[in-house]
Amino acid sequence: MSATDHDLWVFGYGSLMWRPGFAFAETRRARVIGYRRCFCIYSVHHRGTHRRPGMVLGLDRGGACAGIAFRVRAQNAGETIAYLRSREQVNGVYREAHLPVEITEGGNREVTALAYIVERAHPSYAGQLPLAQQARLIRGGRGVSGINLDYLISTLRHLAELDIREPELERILTLIGPHAARCPVTTRGSAAAVGILRAAAHQPVTVRQMRPEQRRRFLYRLRVGSASGGG
Repeated sequence: MSATDHDLWVFGYGSLMWRPGFAFAETRRARVIGYRRCFCIYSVHHRGTHRRPGMVLGLDRGGACAGIAFRVRAQNAGETIAYLRSREQVNGVYREAHLPVEITEGGNREVTALAYIVERAHPSYAGQLPLAQQARLIRGGRGVSGINLDYLISTLRHLAELDIREPELERILTLIGPHAARCPVTTRGSAAAVGILRAAAHQPVTVRQMRPEQRRRFLYRLRVGSASGGG
């Protein structure tokens, strides 16, 4: 059965919660068991560069993760999958998975949802770094999608709207500067994030060298998706 034969559920746990970028029929609060939300990926595209990596969230093994489930109508499923692949699989660090997701709003029920979990074999997988090191990377990261700190702030704001607490992410923000959360996030970046980013430019960071050729072997996922027409 192709993706266009039935409605598609998509589980969002990071930027998809507040910037999905695709058409959907409804949203529901949801939870996935067996994976947790954490900064476990070096970002060299969306929120950092090869010279100055940032960090983005991934679903890593262990625990549970509360987020949002989006229901996409069947006629939009193929287009949505193609969009998500182009967005999430830029360098293959995320792996597509269809996970059992518990809808926790409007009566508990279980659906199968498309989610992007971290590929631990990928060179951009950072693992569980000390929170202070995560804070240093996020403080100085900026990529094509904006400032890394604004990514953290936006995620925490939307989790708060859903009454979801993430003590680890809150601790990272405290290490960087909790006052930054008070500034509005704009397309150019919040005033606090811009100031912290400038200060961080003079603070060197050391991460494992990640050669582009190491990532290329994971890009087959994007090519396969394009060849299959996004379905």
